[in-house]
Amino acid sequence: MVDSGSIGRSLVALLGTALAAAVGVGLFVAVPLYTDVGVVEVLLAVLVFAGGAALAGRIASNLFPGYNVAEVEVSGPITREGDGPGPLPSSGSASADDLVEQIERADADGNAQALVVKLNTPGGAVVPSEDIREAAAAFDGPTVAYAEDMAASGGYWIASGCDEFHARESSIVGSIGVTYAHLGRSELAKMLGLDYRRLVAGEYKDAGAAWREMTDDEFDYWQGLIDDQYDMFVDTVAEGRDLDAEFVRDTEARVYLGREAGGTGLVDTVGPREEMEDRLADRIGVADLTVEEFEPQHGIQGRIGAGARSVAHSFGAGVASVFADEEGELSLRV
Repeated sequence: MVDSGSIGRSLVALLGTALAAAVGVGLFVAVPLYTDVGVVEVLLAVLVFAGGAALAGRIASNLFPGYNVAEVEVSGPITREGDGPGPLPSSGSASADDLVEQIERADADGNAQALVVKLNTPGGAVVPSEDIREAAAAFDGPTVAYAEDMAASGGYWIASGCDEFHARESSIVGSIGVTYAHLGRSELAKMLGLDYRRLVAGEYKDAGAAWREMTDDEFDYWQGLIDDQYDMFVDTVAEGRDLDAEFVRDTEARVYLGREAGGTGLVDTVGPREEMEDRLADRIGVADLTVEEFEPQHGIQGRIGAGARSVAHSFGAGVASVFADEEGELSLRV
């Protein structure tokens, strides 16, 4: 069925194209017929025609938008800038900074009456996950978290900021917990003839350093930090999902299939995406739901800039090496 928006866009685009053609022909085709001006002007007429048609198309899209719902996707491990282990941003990571920008842009777009947060993530860093959750919670309109393949850990944290959480039957959800990684290398250091020489200012500055074992005090120190982050995670989920905090703790950071989670209250509804879209269409009062995928707005210059920030971040991580990556040092993650 053709809606009024489609008809309006077509009419505006057609009108703009015709106007551009008339201007181009009048200025650069008719004039050369009565002057010594030649082929260059004909080429200019073509450029004016093409430019006018493109401009008319943009105006038509703004006047008669073809969407009423915005969608952002959280795909891959959640990090601050989508940075991987190398100097350039990794396409396999979810950049919290980009996602917050996308959600805020969708919120400012008067055409986006609702927001869908599509989740395909095993989780990631704590604070970036919270930033995305806050942005979703601040959206002025209905919000739906949609677990396509996986919404675990940090993904579940984000979902707790949405009005509704919908999962597929085989989606993996849950993992409400906090982890860190520490791989001691003291025995390897001995084999290689390496000697860890401790030069620090501040007793816990090198707590968990990779080339020596943790002391009991350091272990308790880090466990305390993890427990604090876990308490925050539980409280956030309990409040956002309207669940009892003790119930959330009793999950013991397990993961569940969507059909299991649906019976516990960890998700609101379970089924195909079409069911979620039908409910959302009813909620915003439209006959047909049309979804626009919002993506990061940066080109090659932005990618290079993000790469430079990643290098700077890596350098800083060498100075403050208490937090580290997957290669063995400490890293608080959800």
